[in-house]
Amino acid sequence: MTTERNGGRLIGVLLAGLLVSACSGNTATAMPQAGTATQSSEQRPAPAVTGLPDFTALVDRFGPAVVNVQVTEKPRETPPQVRGPQGANPNDPFSDFFRRFGIPNPNGGGGGRGGNAPPARGEGSGFIVTADGYILTNAHVVRGASEVVVKLTDRREYPAKVVGQDARTDVAVLKIDGKNLPTVKLGDPAKLKPGQWVVAIGSPFGFENSVTAGIVSATARTLPDDRYVPFIQTDVPVNPGNSGGPLFNMDGEVVGINSQIYSQTGGYMGLSFAIPIDVANNVREQLVKSGKVSRGRIGVSIQDVSSQLADSFGLDRPRGALVGSVESGGPADKGGVKAGDIIVRVDGKLIERDSEVPSLISGIKPGSDTQIEVWRDRAVKKLTVKVAELKEDGEKTAKADGGDGAAQGALGLTVRPLQPEERRQVKTDGTLVVEDVTGPAAAAGVQPGDIILGVNGTPVKSVDDLKAAAKKSGKTVALLIQRGEAQIFVPVRTGG
Repeated sequence: MTTERNGGRLIGVLLAGLLVSACSGNTATAMPQAGTATQSSEQRPAPAVTGLPDFTALVDRFGPAVVNVQVTEKPRETPPQVRGPQGANPNDPFSDFFRRFGIPNPNGGGGGRGGNAPPARGEGSGFIVTADGYILTNAHVVRGASEVVVKLTDRREYPAKVVGQDARTDVAVLKIDGKNLPTVKLGDPAKLKPGQWVVAIGSPFGFENSVTAGIVSATARTLPDDRYVPFIQTDVPVNPGNSGGPLFNMDGEVVGINSQIYSQTGGYMGLSFAIPIDVANNVREQLVKSGKVSRGRIGVSIQDVSSQLADSFGLDRPRGALVGSVESGGPADKGGVKAGDIIVRVDGKLIERDSEVPSLISGIKPGSDTQIEVWRDRAVKKLTVKVAELKEDGEKTAKADGGDGAAQGALGLTVRPLQPEERRQVKTDGTLVVEDVTGPAAAAGVQPGDIILGVNGTPVKSVDDLKAAAKKSGKTVALLIQRGEAQIFVPVRTGG
């Protein structure tokens, strides 16, 4: 995943054109023969797409509220650099490129002496959300900035203060001193559907107020390390410098902040991602009010429900979020949530994938009650959980030593009881550790050192418990295992 920030690494010009041609001249019209009939307009199927959109009114009205954000970073201490001909750095393939175009090199392009390098400069985009000068942009655009300048389309420039930034969502709030400034309208990302047109305005590679358009490719996308943002995926051309700029719907409402691209080259490759504006605006309101962002948590680890797991728990189809572990004494534990529950609704909202739960829960104010529906024992159970404030978690790794094994033929597992000292070291409530893995368990991803906690939601404490639970299962067995401090369900297909 490439995060756009500095417009200096690549320069390119993308020219996209639409050519609509019409043929004119003498045409022959075929008259219907006797016994034939022309197809009436009522008989023809309605076209799926009618014409192409015109974005000029949208850009004219809201383009002035889109700003260029210019950033100066604090000087960095750098070691002496080797210089080639004409001052080029042979270790930096872009050095001569930047020198010839007169562009500051983000990798450092100063002289051959050590000491403080010239301040790095970068730029991105942003948009004005209040007439008195509050601006939304990306946190990565202004991270480490010593000076921020905001430039409007009429070439007015303002020094900007960074009110706050939130790394989890990559949202930052700026403030400039102004009155009656042009602003955008905020829309509802929940109404977006794949296939709808959207427009981005920003400063790709420093080309201010560039307009690009495309369609929504998908909604509620989860990216690696970004479980708290349900990204909007589009095919809108977005490049370095677009970061922090608005994504508009066809009503001229901002529905997202352009934040990331997937790229193997550093430039646009057809996969762009925007932060939903409701997520960003919630962050803005908290940063302006208190200078920090509070998020909700309920103290569970969850995973997606595969077809095999749905079959194991008697669910009609793969959906929801499977609870792998519940923090002892945490909000979910106090509310009655158990490992093996499948969360199917949060405050009435249907849960299709596990990735939907963190963003929903994190958006609930700590101290509030949330209604959670879970699938347990082949029936829906309603629970009330008081949400706590999110804190960081740690992680450890567990392993097992040798010992006498007990082979579980159907699963392909060899397990043994954990010794009391081992249980204290690993900090587990489990009593069985995996010694060896073959067959179905190996294919499912079970590993030596995993600790077996349960089967299909039923705790197991002994080898006999494991045998009995596996025997009663159908063609798929859902093993609850502990690996490190994480607890996950692993579906093992036995073919029974």
